[in-house]
Amino acid sequence: MNKMLVAVFDTEATAFEGLSALRDLHKDGEISLYATTVLVKDKDGKIAVKRVDEQGPAGTAVGFLTGGLIGLLGGPVGLPIGAAIGGLTGLLFDLDRSGISVTFVEEVSKALVPGKAAVIADMDENWTTPADTRLHKYGAVVFRRLRSEVVEDQVNREAAAFQADLKRLDEELKQASAEHKAAIQKDIDAVRKQLSATQDQAKARLDEAKAEMEAKLKALQDQAKGANAWARARIDRRIADAKADFAVRSKKLNQAWSLTKEALAA
Repeated sequence: MNKMLVAVFDTEATAFEGLSALRDLHKDGEISLYATTVLVKDKDGKIAVKRVDEQGPAGTAVGFLTGGLIGLLGGPVGLPIGAAIGGLTGLLFDLDRSGISVTFVEEVSKALVPGKAAVIADMDENWTTPADTRLHKYGAVVFRRLRSEVVEDQVNREAAAFQADLKRLDEELKQASAEHKAAIQKDIDAVRKQLSATQDQAKARLDEAKAEMEAKLKALQDQAKGANAWARARIDRRIADAKADFAVRSKKLNQAWSLTKEALAA
């Protein structure tokens, strides 16, 4: 199962030991690591990125989550996350694109206090015991979440809603008096603009998801080379799961794209 994992450590040194432990598990086939980042929060509450592994498409989700953590936790020490949400719409959207909600960041923030460090990992694991056992050896507090399809669901809902709005406005325009037609047409133009933007967003998200999936498949195939039969069986299952996950995401995004295309062509 594809998850985002954040392990919080007491020191930067133990964070790197924890990262090394995750890499060993990857070599053994217990987990599949796609991308990792190490963050350190100094005594003044400032967050610094100490290491980034995999900056290509496979690292997209970790990059968004890392940026979200820095943006949401990098403010004044002790400031509740909720107090700053109003001005952080872009960061919240990036968290959604990572497949992780702001509630996950709030949980992590309680452990990532000044002086501590964290390892962020986009990974697949069949069960949690191997990673937990290794990370707890170095005193880590471990948080993990299954990646969700927040953006895909949102784009799909918006496409359907804008399509319905446009249909309603077109009907109103047919029945409107001359004095009201201009105002309704203005609303129609605005909705068509939103539909066009949603269509572009669906296409961009689909391209992004495809690139990420292909990068992860390559990483899994590379991991399988030289693996023993037991490990290879697990990696093959992860390959199947990655393909299935992309199929679900692409279906939603293609549906959104089709809805917007149909509405704009009407």
